[in-house]
Amino acid sequence: MKALQGVEGNVEWRERPAPTCDVGQVRIRVAAAGLNRADLLQRAGLYPPPPGVSDALGLECAGVISEVGAGASWKVGDRVCALLAGGGMADEVVVDARHVLPVPEGLSLAEAAVLPEVYATAWLNLFKLGALKPGEKVLIHAGASGVGSAGIQLCKAFGNPCWVSVGSTERLAYCESLGAQGGVVRTQDMESLRDFAPFDVILDPVGARYAALDLDIVARDGRWVVIGLMGGREATLDLAKLLGKRVQLIGSTLRNRDDLFKGELIGELCQNVWPLFAEGRLQPRLERSFAAKDVEEAFESLASNQVAGKLALLIDESLH
Repeated sequence: MKALQGVEGNVEWRERPAPTCDVGQVRIRVAAAGLNRADLLQRAGLYPPPPGVSDALGLECAGVISEVGAGASWKVGDRVCALLAGGGMADEVVVDARHVLPVPEGLSLAEAAVLPEVYATAWLNLFKLGALKPGEKVLIHAGASGVGSAGIQLCKAFGNPCWVSVGSTERLAYCESLGAQGGVVRTQDMESLRDFAPFDVILDPVGARYAALDLDIVARDGRWVVIGLMGGREATLDLAKLLGKRVQLIGSTLRNRDDLFKGELIGELCQNVWPLFAEGRLQPRLERSFAAKDVEEAFESLASNQVAGKLALLIDESLH
């Protein structure tokens, strides 16, 4: 089979042995894979896959099941999408059957391919770790990203007013169209977030650059969830504020969680989130799809930080 490798800052399609499908697993013939910032990091050699995981790129995909291992409840021919620790940008992938979701009614395989990673990340960090209650206020940094787009829609669906920081006025308008109450453009005036504070939960993929401000504007008993380090890894904090406000500072990653944890997380998505797509309350924010031959263009588009929502790579267009 062909699989996409990150090689010294570039990407290349290479022939790889097809993985075996064991007990509790399914084989998916991949139609499309979602692109994520983690793929950019892995391409650059900065984010290797966990031990035992394929070194091919791709943390999510959609396609058609072609083989079912013993004990798995799916059947050959099912249209599905899957959360992966790696290997989604390939002709086929073998995955724990518990990490697979049905394609929501009315969605294409390309649209479904960009759902698992961002919705799993948003649900995990806002509702499981962040323990959001109805009516609590949320701040999402990088609100126009894939995770941000998912988070805003989830906040709207579950009754949580949400504000964002973004890179442009156009992106702010995009976030407001998804349900954000408002926000700021980071190049203009981050301090204006104080006007909307305090926030019960802050979802932060930026890290050090926003740390001092986040600590100032998080609410008493608030949850400050750091999921990325786009703005650096080292910050100086006044820990007296952390103690005085009883803030929970939570560091969170998803890729290296164990299979049982991911299976339970996917089960929660299937029960609480996936029905909202059929109801029209959630929408895949697929900005653009790229043919497999245009993979370099796809990665450069993602690296430009000009994407609102998600990008997909079409692996097998005959399935669409």
